[in-house]
Amino acid sequence: MLEIATIRNNAEEVKSRLAVKNFKDLHLVDDAITVDGKRRSIQLTLDDNLNKQNIIAKEIGELFKQGKKAEAESRKNDSASLKEKSKELEAELAKCEEELKDILVRIPNTPSKLVPAGKTPEDNVVVKQVGEIPTLPETAVPHWDLAKKYDLFDLELGVKITGAGFPVYKGKGAKLQRALVAFFLDHAIGAGYLEVIPPHMVNAESAFGTGQLPDKEGQMYYIGLDQFYMIPTAEVPVTNIVRDEIVDALPKKFVAHSPCFRREAGSYGKDVRGLNRVHQFEKVEIVQIAHPEKSYDVLDEMVKHVEGLLQKLELPYRILRLCGGDMSFGSALTYDFEVYSAAQKRWLEVSSVSNFETFQSNRMKVRFRDEQKKTRLVHTLNGSALALPRIVASLLENHQTNDGINIPTALQPYTGYVKIV
Repeated sequence: MLEIATIRNNAEEVKSRLAVKNFKDLHLVDDAITVDGKRRSIQLTLDDNLNKQNIIAKEIGELFKQGKKAEAESRKNDSASLKEKSKELEAELAKCEEELKDILVRIPNTPSKLVPAGKTPEDNVVVKQVGEIPTLPETAVPHWDLAKKYDLFDLELGVKITGAGFPVYKGKGAKLQRALVAFFLDHAIGAGYLEVIPPHMVNAESAFGTGQLPDKEGQMYYIGLDQFYMIPTAEVPVTNIVRDEIVDALPKKFVAHSPCFRREAGSYGKDVRGLNRVHQFEKVEIVQIAHPEKSYDVLDEMVKHVEGLLQKLELPYRILRLCGGDMSFGSALTYDFEVYSAAQKRWLEVSSVSNFETFQSNRMKVRFRDEQKKTRLVHTLNGSALALPRIVASLLENHQTNDGINIPTALQPYTGYVKIV
């Protein structure tokens, strides 16, 4: 949620930046300023009323001391009138603040000046591409066929148990999942991240804090009886660790492994085959709570961390800087990582690393004290390091041979095997 002071003091700049995201409802910026003006006017009147009440209260005390009971009673009536008016003003103020919040939550984050203009994924900018596209044997097949051949996971069994998009991992396929999670966690811990195991369900306050509500409500599984949401990413519970806090030291670095649950409503076609798009999957998430002046250095650090993982997994990858039209509602700058799926002959997204600046911290009221002891909002950042389904798909496809699937050297101590045969 944008800070109202930012909107008030930089209205045209805010509109200009929102236009890069192709945001059409720019009138909401003006609406916010109008309602904020009304709110501030009510607040001033209320403050004046309360000040008058304090003055009268002191006067009444003095009048009683002086034996001027009639005058004291008269001032008590004046005070009662002011109190009644203050109640009315407080009700007006609460209504105005709610109206302002309703407007602000509909305005996306302003993109960084580094964000390129564009409307579709085709307008994203390739920042870097690393690794050679592997040449596979003529017998190469996509990962869903490899899974059947080597009995690694079963999509049909998942349909029987739950529904489409809930794979059941078996044998070496299950071990590969555990190995990747441990590999990712160990590297994050080695980079100074604190491992946490968060709840896999969150309340509405947490989902609002990170921006899933009200923007992404339709993408989450909702447990109506208890009013909980299944987490779409560990970003949600982990970032909310510091909600309503004044943090004592920056940066704070967290890493968490969790299952993720996404409805992915409307997904269909070749892009959803196999593990390309599922409703439940494992992911390791890194989160940083950073100083505003250092958050873009932190973003670069997180990008390099994800790069290092892909290099160790011996996967060809590219890094994209997302254009305004392909960014999320809350992000100020996002880098997507894609790995090349040699059997499918296409790039698969495996990670997004984003700086949200103060968009989430303003919702969650996460602050720190600067050198002048003034409280300021922190910047929040997060990234997938990494999501497993498409990593598994790419590992299986890119490392397949005529006599099995090779395991990258760095992963072998975790799998306990060097080849799937």
